[in-house]
Amino acid sequence: MTRMKLHKITPNLWFDSQAEEAANFYTSIFHDSKIGRIARYGPESRGVEGTVMTVEFQLEGQSFVALNGGPHFKFNEAISFIVHCDDQEELDYYWDKLSEGGDEKAQVCGWLKDPFGVSWQIIPSHLTEMICDPDPARAGRVMQAILQTKKKIDIKALQQAYDN
Repeated sequence: MTRMKLHKITPNLWFDSQAEEAANFYTSIFHDSKIGRIARYGPESRGVEGTVMTVEFQLEGQSFVALNGGPHFKFNEAISFIVHCDDQEELDYYWDKLSEGGDEKAQVCGWLKDPFGVSWQIIPSHLTEMICDPDPARAGRVMQAILQTKKKIDIKALQQAYDN
C-alpha cells in the first residue's frame, strides 16, 4: 500500500461502486500517475464488508480520492477537469482515451464525458492566452471557432482563426 502525499485540496469523486475501476482507468491514461492507498469497508461501516470504500490516486501529480458511496449522487457538467495539451497529437490522445465508452452526446466544443460520467475539457495549452488576447477581434474569432467545434478541438483551426 503506497501512501501518497496529499495536497491541501484534493478532489473527491463519488462513484456508485466503480471507484477502483475508475482509478485504474485514469492512471492507465495519464503518464505520471499512480494508485495509492485503498481503504475497504469494515464490519461497522455502511458498505459491504471487504469491498473498496476509497482509492487514493494521482494524475500528473494531482491527488484524487475515489469513493464508492452508492447510487445517491451522479456527476454532471457543473464540475469538469481540464487537460491542457501542447499539440494536436496530445489532444487527440487524451480525447480518444477519455471519451472511449463515454456519452457521445456530451461531446461538444472540447468537452466530453468519460465512461463514468465525469466531464473533461481537452484543450490546447495556449487557449486561454488566445481568448484573453487584448485584441477583441482576435479573441472573438477564436471563441467563434470554439463554438463551431462539433466535438474535439482542432488546434490548427483555432490558430488560423486567431491569426486571420
